[in-house]
Amino acid sequence: TSSKRTLRTLFRPAALPPPVISETSPSQKKLLAYRRDRKQQEIINQLLIDRALEVYYITMEETDERDAAPPITELHSTVRKYFFIKSCLLNYLFLKKCVQSNPMIPIQQQWLRSMLAMVPQSLMEGRERGQLTEELLKEIVKDYETSMQRCVLRRALIKPDIKELDKLEDEAPLPSLPLGLDFSSTWHDSYIKAKKRITSTLYILHPTMKTLLDFGYTAFFNFLVVDFSRCRLKGPIDCKSFKTDASLRCSKAEDKIMSTWYQRVFGLFTQSEALDGVKLDQFESFCNCVAVLLSNQLKELLQRTTEVFVKLFDPEDRSCLPIFKMDLTFDENRMEFYPSLQDLEEAILFVVDCIGQTLQNIQTVHALLTGGTATLDTELPAHTAQWAKSTLKKSIRINLEGPKEHFKGYVESYGWLVDGTAEERIKRFVAEQPSFDEYT
Repeated sequence: TSSKRTLRTLFRPAALPPPVISETSPSQKKLLAYRRDRKQQEIINQLLIDRALEVYYITMEETDERDAAPPITELHSTVRKYFFIKSCLLNYLFLKKCVQSNPMIPIQQQWLRSMLAMVPQSLMEGRERGQLTEELLKEIVKDYETSMQRCVLRRALIKPDIKELDKLEDEAPLPSLPLGLDFSSTWHDSYIKAKKRITSTLYILHPTMKTLLDFGYTAFFNFLVVDFSRCRLKGPIDCKSFKTDASLRCSKAEDKIMSTWYQRVFGLFTQSEALDGVKLDQFESFCNCVAVLLSNQLKELLQRTTEVFVKLFDPEDRSCLPIFKMDLTFDENRMEFYPSLQDLEEAILFVVDCIGQTLQNIQTVHALLTGGTATLDTELPAHTAQWAKSTLKKSIRINLEGPKEHFKGYVESYGWLVDGTAEERIKRFVAEQPSFDEYT
């Protein structure tokens, strides 16, 4: 039972006394760890090392005295300079070669496409233009890579100022690096003032100008005052009808422009919002800016129409060349074209004059609003008219080489029948009264 006693309860374990721990001081620990034989061995080793070093130093001194090198003779200053320059040249050329051997970032194809997009389409057409374009692009890529290498070289290395190096490098000097902006003084306040002043006086930034630009682009981007590109499909046309047709087309184009584009412009300025922010003393200047913008739009239209008309007579592309009706006549013992080649040239040049006389009586916005009579400056630029006429004369001369050769051959073959030569031969034959036997 639980009440019974066991041996474990009767005889408890005996308690042992705690161990005796004696504390040892540091000096006692050092004394206990001391070994005399070890100390003696360390002293002997140190003596051997000192003796070996002493013998080594004595031996080296004797060797130096016996094998002493002769004194070095100092080189002349000119020789030293030569070796110094040569060393600089070799080092620079080696480093330059290392820098140039590094790969360069190639020019982006988008840049090349952007360059081609800026070239007028008329210059991209014609024979061998594709090959010429490829050669120009290769030249651009080569110049770009050369320029990049030179710029990287200038940033990586400092070219020594040595005349001999200039002779070795036959390269044009690089342009100087652009200087940084000077931010030593505050600029923000002056910038804000200048911006406000520009906005108040530079009227081209006014919202109304943007609206006028949109009107002009919508009305003129694919519009021509006169277009003879389909004239060839209608067949031959005589010079008189050609001139009449040109006059009618220019008149109709002007009426269309006045009834559409000009009405939108006039309607815009009947609204008060068109003059928002324009003070009374700025009204005339603002209207002058509007007049210049409208004039430029109309001049561009006339100039583009002239260029398209001139292109119709391009000798290298005769797909749209108009066909003129011409007769070969005989009058007063003379054979000639009718109308004459001079009349044909005059009829073609008449179209240029007709284009230049179109849209010349358009009132300015200021005149419309104030009841004035001033008109826009829409005259075709003189250099454009001169270029058009000189180019047309040259093209007409080239295009008429075929008819002239045909006329010349016709006259040489049959001209003697009408210029009196045949009649003279007949009279001479009759006067001689030859017998039949002489011609058999």
